[in-house]
Amino acid sequence: MPKSTAPTTIVWFRSDLRLDDNPALLAAAGRGAVVPVFIWAPDEEHPWEPGAASRWWLHQSLERLAADLAKAGAPLVIRKGPSLAALRAVAKETGATHVAWNRRYEPAVIARDTAIKKALMDDGLVAESSNGSLLFEPMRVATKEGKPYQVFTPFWRALLAKEEPAEPVAAPRRLRGVERSLKSVAIESLDLLPTIDWAATMRKTWTPGEMGAGKRLDRFLEKALQGYAVGRDRPDHDGTSSLSAHLHFGEISPRRVWHGVREAVGGKPAVKITAGGPEAYLRELGWREFANHLLYHFPHTANAPLRADYARFPWANDPVGLRAWQKGRTGFPIVDAGMRQLWATGWMHNRVRMIVASFLVKDLRITWLEGAKWFWDTLVDADLAANTLGWQWAAGCGADAAPYFRIFNPTSQQEKFDPDGEYVKQWVGGDRNYPEPIVDHAEARKLALEALKVVSGKV
Repeated sequence: MPKSTAPTTIVWFRSDLRLDDNPALLAAAGRGAVVPVFIWAPDEEHPWEPGAASRWWLHQSLERLAADLAKAGAPLVIRKGPSLAALRAVAKETGATHVAWNRRYEPAVIARDTAIKKALMDDGLVAESSNGSLLFEPMRVATKEGKPYQVFTPFWRALLAKEEPAEPVAAPRRLRGVERSLKSVAIESLDLLPTIDWAATMRKTWTPGEMGAGKRLDRFLEKALQGYAVGRDRPDHDGTSSLSAHLHFGEISPRRVWHGVREAVGGKPAVKITAGGPEAYLRELGWREFANHLLYHFPHTANAPLRADYARFPWANDPVGLRAWQKGRTGFPIVDAGMRQLWATGWMHNRVRMIVASFLVKDLRITWLEGAKWFWDTLVDADLAANTLGWQWAAGCGADAAPYFRIFNPTSQQEKFDPDGEYVKQWVGGDRNYPEPIVDHAEARKLALEALKVVSGKV
């Protein structure tokens, strides 16, 4: 029989660790043989290489992806970087003519991918990228003047005015692999797991991987979606989807989530879902889009404020206060509960994230970058776009920011959002040596407002 002339495609997996609704994989599978490849090259993402909690999650997710791909007929090949050298090596070993991947939007990754795409094309390969991470890519959304948005509400209106995101496409049942066996390093050799096992509670809390993501979405749609508008602000309730890490690692596509919400309300167009939990949740997906929009158009914001005048802010040098905040020893129960939940589970409720962020940048007047770095290392859902947006929002120096003079009172926030003290009791209730407050909130508020005058030019 004549030898098949169908092309072989390397599918470069990155933050899209799934088979379902994966555009790069689906295009390759429709063309011919598929060589799934994951390359570990964290230095190529400097200065925001994956943190410790993210690495723990990645280890589990790769194990599940490898099992799913092997079952489908195309084993995952794992290599260590540099990425270009690894891709070239696999192409030579397999005779691949195409390399496909789904786009990412972090500044360092964009620069890396642009250079790799050119190099591969110069080699005579077909290099193609797809959108597998967002509903609408940052370069596809602009104001009437052709400029990026810096305020969420008009950005959200612009998204709703577009056609609905395409329906998600199911995973291919079978993949055609290559006949030869390829060298692949063991996941354990990537050293993603911590030397000291601090991840016991994380293992109890999470099920990384595509199947875990699907089950979490189903549970949310069934049990918490309708009450999400209120439940999302209550850390003492299980009222959120907890899908952020699954979305960050691409174990589920945003299109799958978006259309899951629509199906839960009878298939209504998103623009007609105007109230209640489903509308509130779609808006949260919109904030995820907005975060990526901002990072793409303003790449400097990962390390510097969007509002340049905030570069003058007189941040305090307070290593003792920073350490107390990191360890959940501030003496403010809602703050400490959040920081201890983060350390134990790699995750923190979003309302509490806002409270602890406000405390760091306003009560302690410690730069938002210290908070961003700590979250980056300890969150399983550490996402550069979302992390940057959240911290600049809290510090008052970014797009759609909370004004700096809006300073959360941790005591009143606790009374409002954890009225029965269940959340605080869970995370700090057994501490017999609980500390006294490290600052007087009223006095700290005055000092923060005085510091703000430096930005406004009033001193």
